[in-house]
Amino acid sequence: MNNISYDEFMKTDSYDNFIKNNPSLGYLSIRANAANLALPISDLKIVVSKIIDNNNIIFYEGKTDDSGMIKKISLPAPKKVDNLLIPLSTTYNIDVLYNNKKLNYNVKIYDGICIIQNINIVPEMSEYSGN
Repeated sequence: MNNISYDEFMKTDSYDNFIKNNPSLGYLSIRANAANLALPISDLKIVVSKIIDNNNIIFYEGKTDDSGMIKKISLPAPKKVDNLLIPLSTTYNIDVLYNNKKLNYNVKIYDGICIIQNINIVPEMSEYSGN
């Protein structure tokens, strides 16, 4: 499976079908913290992607700010249909990379709505040797 950027994806035949099914925009904000929301985690690498036609499309790649946030990432989403009981959504993958570890989340994005994904990092405790 190839990783390709969203800009590269827009030049492919798969893009036309994807954007036809996802003509609107939804939004994703990331809030990374530790100690039950008490400590924001800055510089946490976040990658938002989606597998489409056997390619991993990278929609966003960045790091959390000093407050542990990435605010309002725009992502394609299906158009809202008023008479549906369950709104249409598109699922994206969020990879969180820290200390050579990777956490993975899936998030549904809806037309015009900002979803906030909380990332709770558990700090690693090093052993105290007492020497």
